[in-house]
Amino acid sequence: MFWHGRQMYRRLSEEVRAARLAAGGGDLAPVTEDDIAGLPATVQRYLHAMGVVNRPRDWSFQAHITGRFRLRGQGSWMPAEVWQYNSAVEVARFFHMRIDFAGVVPMVGRDIYLRGQGVMHGKLLGLVTVAHTQGPETDLSELVTYMNDAVLMAPSMLLRPNTSFSPVDDNAFDVTLVDAGQTVTARVFLDDAGRPVNFSTTDRYADLPGGLVRAEWTTPIDGWQPDGDRFVFTRGSAIWQLPEGPLAYLDFRIPRGGVRYNVAPADITDAST
Repeated sequence: MFWHGRQMYRRLSEEVRAARLAAGGGDLAPVTEDDIAGLPATVQRYLHAMGVVNRPRDWSFQAHITGRFRLRGQGSWMPAEVWQYNSAVEVARFFHMRIDFAGVVPMVGRDIYLRGQGVMHGKLLGLVTVAHTQGPETDLSELVTYMNDAVLMAPSMLLRPNTSFSPVDDNAFDVTLVDAGQTVTARVFLDDAGRPVNFSTTDRYADLPGGLVRAEWTTPIDGWQPDGDRFVFTRGSAIWQLPEGPLAYLDFRIPRGGVRYNVAPADITDAST
C-alpha cells in the first residue's frame, strides 16, 4: 500500500519510535560568543548569520520539504514531497519521500542512517522495489547527507565533539563529522551575508544505472528567508558533478514553518495538526 499525507507522517513516527532514540540535547544554555570564539572566523560569521548565537543548541528537527525529483537524474521531473527527522543525540536521519512517478504512479523512497548504517530503498505503489542500496558506500553517503542537513537547517547540531571545522578563505570553510568509525568532510561556501550558497563533498556515492559511483555531490542554494529568529532556504538543488557533466536530480523548497526544532521522537506530528 502506498502512502499519502498523514500516512507518511505516521510511518515516519513509527519508524523513529521503533529506533528507540534518546530524547533531549542535555545542554539548554544558549550558544555564546565564548563558545564559538575558537572556531575559524568564517565559521563564526556563518553561525551568526544563521541565528545560532544566543539560542540553545538544537538536538533534533522534523522537516517538511516540497519539490521535484528525477530517478537517477534521468527522465522527466516528478513532483516530490519529503518528511524527515534528524537527531544529533545519536547521529540519526530518517528521510521519507513520496514521488508521483510519471505523474500517475506513486513511489516512496526511504533513506535511513542509524547507528552507523545507511539504507536507501524505493518502491512503486509500496510494492515493487525500484532502488535499493546498503553497505559501506551507503553508510558513508547517508552520514554526509546528515551533515548537509545540519549545515542547511540546524547548524548548532554541529557544535558537538564529533564535528570539527577548518578555515579555507573568507567565504568558505571545511567541516568534518565522525560517527561510528566513519569520517566525512565537506566544503561549505557562503554568500555575502554569511549563509550557505553551496555544499560540496566527495564522500558520497551516486546510484547510477551502472552502479554506485563515488563523485562530487553539491547542494547549491538560491536564497534565504527569515523564519522567526532563524533562516530557511528558499530553494535548493542536489547535483552530481560527473565527468560527463552535472546531473541534477532533486530540486527542493522549505516553506516558513516547514522545520520544527527539538522534537522528541515521540512527538513527531502531521503537518496539519
